[in-house]
Amino acid sequence: LTLAIYAWKGMTDEEYVWCIEQTIYWKDGQPLNMILDDGGDLTNMVHKKYPILLSGTGPNHHNLYKIMKNGELKIPAINVNDSVTKSKFDNLYGCNESLIDGIKQATDMMIAGKVAVVAGYGDVGKGCIQALRGFGARVIITPSMDPINALQAAMEGYEVTTMEEAFMEGNIFVTTTGCEDLLLGKHFEQMKDDSIVCNIGHFDCEIDMNWLNANSAKKINIKPQVDRYHMKSGRNIIVLAEGRLVNLGCAMGHLSFIMSNSFTNQVLAQIELWKNTSKYPLGLDEEVAAAHLDKLGVKLTKLSDKQAKYLGLNCEGPFKPDHYHY
Repeated sequence: LTLAIYAWKGMTDEEYVWCIEQTIYWKDGQPLNMILDDGGDLTNMVHKKYPILLSGTGPNHHNLYKIMKNGELKIPAINVNDSVTKSKFDNLYGCNESLIDGIKQATDMMIAGKVAVVAGYGDVGKGCIQALRGFGARVIITPSMDPINALQAAMEGYEVTTMEEAFMEGNIFVTTTGCEDLLLGKHFEQMKDDSIVCNIGHFDCEIDMNWLNANSAKKINIKPQVDRYHMKSGRNIIVLAEGRLVNLGCAMGHLSFIMSNSFTNQVLAQIELWKNTSKYPLGLDEEVAAAHLDKLGVKLTKLSDKQAKYLGLNCEGPFKPDHYHY
């Protein structure tokens, strides 16, 4: 088996687009017949630039829903990102460890005693917040506009407020939402001196990097992926990974055991999509989880026929209805 990989660290935007295009056709001119897309850029390119491929292709999450909502999705798709063994493991436990790894490798900074402001309280945000609190930071959460997430955070004992109230208190800022314009020029101008700013949610649009590059008095590269912006106010802002994903730019990303869950999901989803167009079945989530239990020394209780009948379940699963929230 020979795999062609089109990727390298530090590529430009133009090189990134070129790499995506190389994955669309094989050397013999045969087109792809399925898409496995983490981020949506390949799906977008196929829809806009290579629509002839869309008769037999299958892909991505936020991006997919946008295309579908606009009535422009021309292919069957499964959203793997919201599968339980991806969202509750990769997003939660993966970010829990890799965020700290990224910050520590980039700054060698002690987190204990610092004030960390985290934008977002989804699965990524929850993992990051647990890690920061575990290292002794006082955490303030700005949960965007979602009242359910805000209530969850408050019930966990966190301080919950808006970025407009929190940004002057923080020493460390982490964006986790997948939304743009969370940290803006008005925040940078009044942050504490040498505040650490990083993102683990989406692309560099969560932090207004364009404003920083256009309006700071000076930018000094301290070391690869660590930049110090000298503001006109005299304060400094330290930005990690150019506002892109800090756990990838400043560390090695998630650990292999976490990624094994995610990649197993992706393989099973491709097989399922080829056979049957539907949402990701809960039974596949249970299959992924079961495959990883031996590594942790976990033993499962097996339902008796009597118990299964009482609960209205099959002894082999699925053990929860599709609407169950883990």
